Amino acid sequence: MYYNQTIEFLFNSLPVFQNQGSSAYKPGLDTARKLDVAFGCRHREFKTIHIAGTNGKGSTAHTIAAVLQSAGYKVGLYTSPHLLDFRERMRVDGEMISKVEVVDFVDRFRKMSLDCTPSFFELTTIMAFEFFARHKVDVAIIETGLGGRLDTTNIINPELCVITNISLDHTALLGDTVEKIAMEKAGIIKSGVPVVIGEASGAVREVFRCKADSVAAPILFADDANGISNMRHGVSTLDFDTDSFGAISGELTGECQRCNAATIVTSLMCLRNMGWNLTSEAVRAGFGHVCSLTGLMGRWMKIADAPFTVCDTGHNPGGWELIARQLSECPGVKHIVVGFVGDKDVTCVLSYIRGISNARLYFTQPSVNRALPVDELMGKAAGMGIDGCAFATVDEAYKKALADSGEGDTVFIGGSTFVVADMLACMQPSV
Repeated sequence: MYYNQTIEFLFNSLPVFQNQGSSAYKPGLDTARKLDVAFGCRHREFKTIHIAGTNGKGSTAHTIAAVLQSAGYKVGLYTSPHLLDFRERMRVDGEMISKVEVVDFVDRFRKMSLDCTPSFFELTTIMAFEFFARHKVDVAIIETGLGGRLDTTNIINPELCVITNISLDHTALLGDTVEKIAMEKAGIIKSGVPVVIGEASGAVREVFRCKADSVAAPILFADDANGISNMRHGVSTLDFDTDSFGAISGELTGECQRCNAATIVTSLMCLRNMGWNLTSEAVRAGFGHVCSLTGLMGRWMKIADAPFTVCDTGHNPGGWELIARQLSECPGVKHIVVGFVGDKDVTCVLSYIRGISNARLYFTQPSVNRALPVDELMGKAAGMGIDGCAFATVDEAYKKALADSGEGDTVFIGGSTFVVADMLACMQPSV
């Protein structure tokens, strides 16, 4: 009962981006620093690796965590948002924070007399730092929430920074060009701290290089490192060869993982050069068992074989360019269950969906306040010449897609992290 009341307080008494969108976004680090001091600046008690980027930062964070766990390090992992359980956001060696620890932290916060009102993300970030310190982790992998420069997580002083890629997302908050967004993400680059950049070219690459040069941060571009060769899809793996760690079979098989793998391998090479004990065996184990080691879900996640059913949390144009390409190669009729939140570039995403041949669309909406109403989505799709059926809930759309599909078809569920969350929730056994 106390845990449920605590979660209700977190989601209903604090500004929550998941529910409210941009009105809950609090740029700036003043509140985060005050809250950090109030709880003893616990992030100073362990090493950190900081990860930002438009797409792929979750997969990158989880895989690096899995490799470090396999290498014998005690690893904290802080990511967002969660899919089914708030406690997914913070883990130590794959184990979620306990309900008792969540209640205890929030109780202590509510008894404090602070001259600031934190957002949900500010408070949960400090909760994660204290959780990691209490469990005496060797290192914590910290994923930014939104942006980088003004993100709450940017109060840490990491051993390594990683920026996966840049594309247009959250443009109202981060900027309406990739260069402006890159400048915000580049805000995590610290003086003298090595930084690995995943995908970057042209003006975006120059933004990162200039920022790194200005603070004397060693910079390594994954495109230049040539750490991966001969990449191909296996039956249920993504296989590739590396000069540093040998042949690797990755558990994550989404098209986006091709780029993520290069970023991760380059980051691991950098860590090993810095003195971290990373054997080839540990790297292979981390890539090969990332989901079981860290609890990762929702990344081209296979639900069933017949019909072939997958879900993916990709939710912006950069992610959907790759999802659409991979869906086009899937078997049979593509039954696509899709919904969005209201602050996304739906028109661009729909243009990628329109290019998928032999597809049937099941439009829906996730069960969050920010959801784009399904009738509005239907209107946007119709204006682009895209036909489909509307469903009030993800559960209804998913069940209809399954009913319509044959064993040789494909069922896909996505468009938003929250659509995937609703789908996974409806698959949970009833209590």
